[in-house]
Amino acid sequence: MEHSLATFLLLLILISIEFISSHAIPNQDISYMKFVHNANDQPIQEKYDYIVIGGGTTGCPLATTLSSKFSVLLLERGSDPNTYPFVLNEETLSYVFILEDDGQNPIQRFVSEDGVENIRGRVLGGGSMVNAGFYSRGHREFFETAGVDWEMELVEKAYEWVEETLVSRPNLSAWQVAFRNTLLEGGVVPDNGFDLRHLMGTKTGGSIFDNKGNRHGAVELLNKANPKNLKVVIQATVQRIIFNGLSAVGVLYSDSKGKLHTALIHKKGEILLSAGAIGSPQLLLLSGIGPKSYLSSLKLHVVHHQPHVGQFMTDNPRFSRSIVFPFQLLASSAQVVGTLEKNIHLQSLASPLPFYPLPSYGLLPPQSTSITPSLVVFVGKFSNVSSKGWLHLNNSSTDSKESPIVRFNYYSQHDDLSRCVRGVRKVEDLLKTQTMERFKTQDLEGNKGFQFMGLPMPENLWNDSSVEEYCKNTVATYWHYHGGCLVGKVVDDNYKVIGIKNLRVVDGSTFSDSPGTNPMATLMMLGRYVGLKVLQQRSS
Repeated sequence: MEHSLATFLLLLILISIEFISSHAIPNQDISYMKFVHNANDQPIQEKYDYIVIGGGTTGCPLATTLSSKFSVLLLERGSDPNTYPFVLNEETLSYVFILEDDGQNPIQRFVSEDGVENIRGRVLGGGSMVNAGFYSRGHREFFETAGVDWEMELVEKAYEWVEETLVSRPNLSAWQVAFRNTLLEGGVVPDNGFDLRHLMGTKTGGSIFDNKGNRHGAVELLNKANPKNLKVVIQATVQRIIFNGLSAVGVLYSDSKGKLHTALIHKKGEILLSAGAIGSPQLLLLSGIGPKSYLSSLKLHVVHHQPHVGQFMTDNPRFSRSIVFPFQLLASSAQVVGTLEKNIHLQSLASPLPFYPLPSYGLLPPQSTSITPSLVVFVGKFSNVSSKGWLHLNNSSTDSKESPIVRFNYYSQHDDLSRCVRGVRKVEDLLKTQTMERFKTQDLEGNKGFQFMGLPMPENLWNDSSVEEYCKNTVATYWHYHGGCLVGKVVDDNYKVIGIKNLRVVDGSTFSDSPGTNPMATLMMLGRYVGLKVLQQRSS
């Protein structure tokens, strides 16, 4: 119950956020729509040099990069974001959370076996079209432990390629200024000012929202594509990958009417799976790549025994503290981050919390207006999660539209609890700063304090077991889940599926850690980076 309340409070904040940033990027450029097509209108069979499955945060820059020299088909199960204009502006973002999941809207809901509510992007542009827009590059340890021999100069160029099109520097709202001062006063130093890099201390990060609150997600990277070489097909649900022996040769996808289409690759071509940490392992399993005994038990044809597909699933648990102020604050999304040792990240959001008095039958004067207190939430996560889970197919259905069964095993490893305990204690320290003192209210007896919402904090914060129990009782997602197709387990250091020709997985399912405060920047970088590496390898 407690994690549901925490999620509700966070989404309530998103409802009324108004984003402000300093230098403008023009309103969304939808030039890419010239080569976006509906799956219903596509031929029964086509052939391309490259097929990218998943038009999300990684798939869009990947397909764009490959199109510079080769023909590319990009398949996306969702619609284009213009169909749902509320995802294009920060003020109306929360609508995606309150809509019923009709199988078409931009977010697909699921509940893990842990009982924690979660979401998946289902729209061209993926998670970058439904998130809070905070942009920050990955941390050093991510690159050191990813199992990839990175060309760091190419990594830098790939980040810059993304940033020149999508990223703005935000003007801090009044609450974000106060939160920044709170972090610094609370010892989260140094003060790094504005920076897109991952840094210890306090900093203002980038945003993919412009000064009018318009979103510039990964979908706009398609505008950099060669329009003669790229076809984007939406409402195209890939059912499985087609193999000839141990070589991937094409994909079978269905349109919104259930009609099947086949897309094949030319000689020397490849299929690149970018369906995300849920979709990519699911599609590999449905296509016959996974544990032999498990696939056989589901009567699925086994193409290749791969015991690690769907394993090592990880989600970054969110801890939070919610406070009601008896006065109005302007809405504010997360623009500032404080990063502690062990990559513990702290952010905060604020929102007006309108209150409308119920009919009073003469108790209140006619035309009584509402009062507007505010809700402030301190939120935290840690990048390096030790607890690992798994993903299985839904035994009742082998339809890729159905969400698979996922368990993340939150806090099953004590290291994670220790990080949560440290983060919770730091939040409590921040609430004792002089900056926060002026936000306290006084009761009739003269006692000053905060009005908290949610499960009360343990009385003794230095009792580890009490705080650990608090962490477990309030667990919620930060929506940064990853794993299922790890480098060194399922794919090699070039993201090629081990034991299979012409098939790569390029997305967050290959991550063993979540890069930095928010993985979005690194996911877009990865699409560009791998695309450039594929072009290099093919030319040589």
